[in-house]
Amino acid sequence: MKKVLLATLFAFSGSVFAADHEVKMLDHGKDGGMVFEPGFVKAEVGDTVTFVPTHKGHWVQSRAIPEGAEKFLSKENEKFTLTLTHEGVYVYVCPPHRTMNMSGIIQVGKPTNLENATKEIEKIEKRTTENKGRLFEYLDQVK
Repeated sequence: MKKVLLATLFAFSGSVFAADHEVKMLDHGKDGGMVFEPGFVKAEVGDTVTFVPTHKGHWVQSRAIPEGAEKFLSKENEKFTLTLTHEGVYVYVCPPHRTMNMSGIIQVGKPTNLENATKEIEKIEKRTTENKGRLFEYLDQVK
């Protein structure tokens, strides 16, 4: 009986300790215009990230994800929760404001796909007309 109880406790322990990180989608924030706040999130496998459309006209789309993770795309003006299932670097943008570099990074555990994420960040930054360098600043926080 004790073994069954112990096994049950371990099975549910991951969800008990998982954190939810809130990211606001803003027209203007501490990092400037058209911004996710915070723009960099450090998380663990099993955590969730909830994107909150604080201002209208925003949504979120993945641009680089770890191998095995699923691409994501939210709906405009709707709260969206992403469950982080794989270690690595997740790079995302707000599609209508991509050229304004409305983008962010989530690091989950070890940055297993750092090389591929960096290549995607370079592509995004190359096409950016405003807030140049924002993603590189977030990338500097990946350890």
